[in-house]
Amino acid sequence: MIMSDSDARDDRRQFITFHSAGQEFGADIMTIREIRGWTQATSLPHAPSYVLGVINLRGVVLPVVDLKARLGRGATAPDPKHVVVVVKAGERMIGLLVDAVSDILTVTKSDIQTIPELARDTQAEFVEGIAVLDNRMVTILSMERLAASLVIPQAALAA
Repeated sequence: MIMSDSDARDDRRQFITFHSAGQEFGADIMTIREIRGWTQATSLPHAPSYVLGVINLRGVVLPVVDLKARLGRGATAPDPKHVVVVVKAGERMIGLLVDAVSDILTVTKSDIQTIPELARDTQAEFVEGIAVLDNRMVTILSMERLAASLVIPQAALAA
């Protein structure tokens, strides 16, 4: 089957890539609202260990999640070199603490492969697939599924 130029464009998606825990991840560019430097978060009582706390984002209380910890790879000790990727997934807005933002990728559906059965675990529910590009492999995360999985005490956010 021959694809027209418009079909090929429709097949493409753009991702912002970032590093966390020594691995490269990608998130759909349409879910990213901004990228900002790390600022100290105010901790929340009874929050899971992967929730670093909240920050004030122009009058909005934004929960900040340590992506490394959420993926079960240990905790990050945040410092000024870290960045917060602000994501809007559905009605929820969250900040993801990552090591660094690296690139914007344009990939086609054929570039994204499913993860092998042996690699599936509880964190795999956040993974859409793996983009295989030349000598790079980028784990594509579903921001919607990641945001929906977060347990953030609503009482703490209302305080």
